[in-house]
Amino acid sequence: MPQTKILLDESDIPTHWYNVVADMPNKPAPPLGPDGKPIGPEALAPIFPMALIEQEVSAERWIPIPEPVREAYRLYRPSPMFRARRLEQMLGTPAHIYYKYEGVSPAGSHKVNTSIAQAYYNAQAGIHRLATETGAGQWGSSLALAGQMFGIDVRVFMVKVSYDQKPFRRSMMHTWGAEVFASPSPHTATGRRALEVDPDSPGSLGMAISEAVEEAASRPDTNYALGSVLNHVCHHQTIIGQEAKKQFEKVGEYPDVVIACCGGGSNFAGAAFPFLADKAAGDPKAKNLRLVAAEPTSCPTLTRGHYAYDFGDSVGLTPLMLMYTLGHDFMPPSIHAGGLRYHGDSPLVSQLYHEKLIEAVAVPQLATFEAGVAFARTEGIIPAPESCHAIRACIDEAMQCKASGEPKVLFFNLSGHGHFDMASYDKYFSGQLEDYAYPAAAIDEALHHLPKVG
Repeated sequence: MPQTKILLDESDIPTHWYNVVADMPNKPAPPLGPDGKPIGPEALAPIFPMALIEQEVSAERWIPIPEPVREAYRLYRPSPMFRARRLEQMLGTPAHIYYKYEGVSPAGSHKVNTSIAQAYYNAQAGIHRLATETGAGQWGSSLALAGQMFGIDVRVFMVKVSYDQKPFRRSMMHTWGAEVFASPSPHTATGRRALEVDPDSPGSLGMAISEAVEEAASRPDTNYALGSVLNHVCHHQTIIGQEAKKQFEKVGEYPDVVIACCGGGSNFAGAAFPFLADKAAGDPKAKNLRLVAAEPTSCPTLTRGHYAYDFGDSVGLTPLMLMYTLGHDFMPPSIHAGGLRYHGDSPLVSQLYHEKLIEAVAVPQLATFEAGVAFARTEGIIPAPESCHAIRACIDEAMQCKASGEPKVLFFNLSGHGHFDMASYDKYFSGQLEDYAYPAAAIDEALHHLPKVG
């Protein structure tokens, strides 16, 4: 009988990050400049260190993890994996449900896996200041922590609706020495223009990215750090799936379905890409493996977006990337309590979805909180609202197993805890949250403004 808690030793922390590009049937499309022509690594040099640029364009299957980064990982890795027996019992499903718990990191989420790496490489390049954006605050707090580890000052532009909803995430960032501003802010030209148009703007990740990129591009002492979307960020997160594979070996099982929530895509990439490698290698265990990205119906990038070149930010400061997008001027609804509000998605995740190598589902807000509460009451951990999307999708799969009698092995990534998200749970319990499906007309309008390239 498989054990409930599956642990690894420090020696099991991966020594390399996995790069899915090496195993993709078709190589990724290049990013484009404003003129619609492919850009080279030099275009990224003003805001990224060369080591990360090399990872961004790499096609090597394995990228060595520097020892100082692995040493920092030892604070919380390897993260535990659990068999959710009480949840299985409550559902009455024959499925075996496993989850990997990334909430054990000091910042409480998986984001630390890449913030440590990015802070290290910037410190090696002589950078002492980083600008970034954050939605719900997991990324901002993770980079603030990593900045302290490697002697880097951090300035965070936090999406205004989350800035107001999640004050204790701000407190975490301040505790680790970061400056935090509500975005749109008066500190950048981008923010000032947005406030002139709408002084009460709730903000968006695209807007916050624009402010952070502007800050980095306008100061020679500052680089930019991104918590999702880009290739190198996805690579860094693959330590999650690599550890999970070792943990499944210890209990003699292998997943039929791998699930993770998906906003910008790095969480999903980290959990799913190492299993996709098994499928690409023709491993018999992975023959019927399904990889499922779970996103909100209020920001349905993969399931209702358009596969096209678009800017990664709201005003067009970033290169154009081929991805699923709702349009760079997409403004997500303030009611959504999770951080999965980005208008686009990782180009790697987008291409794999476009080529039907992975799946995506969109789940409504109330159902995600219902799933999160059920998980908390059976397994004891209060999940972050983002993670509740993966739990919802996993429970739906488990109920299909119950209906069919098929005992599948289901695995999801519990990307973080919800200890700083209790105001959202309070709104759920008091009936203040509601389901919201983003209107088709609004999506069509946003897509109408896509850059005319490619």
